[in-house]
Order: sequence, then structure tokens, then C-alpha cells
Amino acid sequence: MSYVEDELTSQPECWTRAAAQAPEHRGSLPRPGERVALVGCGTSYFMAQAAAALREQSGQGETDAFAASEFPHGRPYDRVLALTRSGTTTEVLELLDELRGRTRTVALTADPATPVMRAADDVVVLDFADERSVVQTRFATTALTLLRAHLGLHTDAVVADARTALHTRLPQGLVRSTQFTFLGRGWTVGLANEAGLKMREAALAWAEAYPAMEYRHGPISVTTDGTATWMLGAAPDGLAEQVRDTGGTWVAGTLDPLAELVRVQRLAVAVAAARGLDPDRPRHLTRSVILAP
Repeated sequence: MSYVEDELTSQPECWTRAAAQAPEHRGSLPRPGERVALVGCGTSYFMAQAAAALREQSGQGETDAFAASEFPHGRPYDRVLALTRSGTTTEVLELLDELRGRTRTVALTADPATPVMRAADDVVVLDFADERSVVQTRFATTALTLLRAHLGLHTDAVVADARTALHTRLPQGLVRSTQFTFLGRGWTVGLANEAGLKMREAALAWAEAYPAMEYRHGPISVTTDGTATWMLGAAPDGLAEQVRDTGGTWVAGTLDPLAELVRVQRLAVAVAAARGLDPDRPRHLTRSVILAP
């Protein structure tokens, strides 16, 4: 069993633990009414997108998400929350250093023995969700679970759905697809982006992601009988029928969207295996991007 496969199966337990710890971190995490920016790189950026949409939709306050390298320094924020599994990502550390003394910062990380512990004003450590794999699975979803719980949006049903996602078969024939498209709405757009990234990283697959309503505005034109189009969350009316009319395979998201992401992680591992690839050794990637000074 690969590291990534082993780690993704531990997510129900990690989510339960993170949700239970959420009250302990209330003082560090964004407070209602604050203007907040969430930042990250790669997977962490996509989790930031999901968390930002959830926070704003729940009425907690204006919330933006940015890739750490694209942070708009001219905008004022009450707090900036950085997601960084490794605690060593160059763009995140540079941003935290630039914000020191001007904006309150908090980092969500997996490794307490890294520079981010000194770079941020507050740090939340989820070391029980750290990973040996380059490809992120459980840390990303556990960090998002902590933030969902902080917003009062996590339930035991989410964990139950994650267990279902781990123990039910993937749709028949999906592994043989030549193209994968993931769709989301609202907070699940970030999850769709992450689903596409998982397929590219672990399986070198042709994978794309779009807001569900935007999919009709061009991208559907490349959908064929070799395409699997997977909806994370509730689909817009009529979209499933339009995809089927192209000859593509429609995959409805029936579980909590975060649990649906677990199913996609399983698919990425399965496609990698079918193609003779090692998902623990993604091409050209390392656990953390550390740029030379």
C-alpha cells in the first residue's frame, strides 16, 4: 500500500479529532465580523478557497482566498490565515514576514519543527494529520474540517459519509476514462480544483475543474465518450442530461462534498495503479516548494 493510499484511509479519524479540537483554537482562528484573507499554495490554496467561501456564505464576514504569491498588499485585513502542511513553503513564509507587525497572522500546519512556528503570530498544529506522501490528502481535508467546525458547519454525518466514501466501489469503468472534469458550486469550487489537482499529481491524468455553471460556457465542448464529469455537491438543473448527451459519463456527488473528495483521492490512486505509476512519487514534485534565495 502506498503512503498516500494509507493516509487517505485515516481521514474519518483525523476529521473527528480536528473537530473536537476546534474550540481550543477559537482565540487564534478568525472571529465573526473580521475581514479575513486565507492563503496557501497548491492544495492548500484550494482548501483556502473552500474555507473562504464557507465563512462568507455563513455570514461570518468578508473573506478572500489567494495563492500566497498573489496576495494583494494594498488591501487591509484584520487577520490572514495561512495553510501550509510543511511549514517551509517559501511564498507563505515570505508573505508572513511581510505582514509581521501590520496584520495579525495565523498558520495552520502539520509540522511544529519548521520556520512557520516563528513566522506567524499564532499557530495551529495538526501534527496527527501530517503525511509522508508528497501528494496531500488527509492534512488538507483535516485542516478544512477544523475550519468548518470553527464555523459551526461540521457534523458527525460528514465523518459517516467519509467512511462510506472509503468503503463503496467507485463507478464502474471510471478508471479507464481519458479525461476527468470536476465541477463545484460555492465552497465546492475549491474542492473541484483540488480534485483536478489530485488526478494530475498522482495519476498524470488530463483533469480540469470549473464552477458548474461555467462548464456550459465552453469547456463542455471537449467532453466526449472518454470523459468523466464529476459533480461535487448539488448540480444545476439539466446539467447531468447535457453531459450525457455528449456521450460523457456523469458522476453525481451524493455524499457530503468533502467526502466526495475522498472518493476522488481513491480514484487518483486507482488510475495511477492502472497506468503503472507510483502515486507517492509524482513527477517533478517535492513535499514542499522551497525556492533558492
